[in-house]
Amino acid sequence: MITEQTVREIIAQYTKHGWNLRRVLLLPETYDEFAASLSAQFEDVEFSTSEVDAAWFSRTSKKDRVAWEIRHLRENPFALIETFDESIDPDELSDSLHEMESKLIERLLK
Repeated sequence: MITEQTVREIIAQYTKHGWNLRRVLLLPETYDEFAASLSAQFEDVEFSTSEVDAAWFSRTSKKDRVAWEIRHLRENPFALIETFDESIDPDELSDSLHEMESKLIERLLK
């Protein structure tokens, strides 16, 4: 199981490199253990339960593009990344991000 300190270190590393924390997904037991203290620090970030411990980050990429990365929150890094046009329809973005999340879960639960 991941520790709260490890999650904070991963978030700090991404922040240092210009990524914005957007959403945190936690296993139910992880959520119960430290979601409250993390959500107090990251007030504008959505925390929810999931089948994996992961975090969504985004940042501006190339001209008129935004990169989104979903990072598995474990000591051994694993992430999926994709770029989208800044003007993408919000519903289309949501569908694409959900698809990425499903791919991450599928790969990790094999």
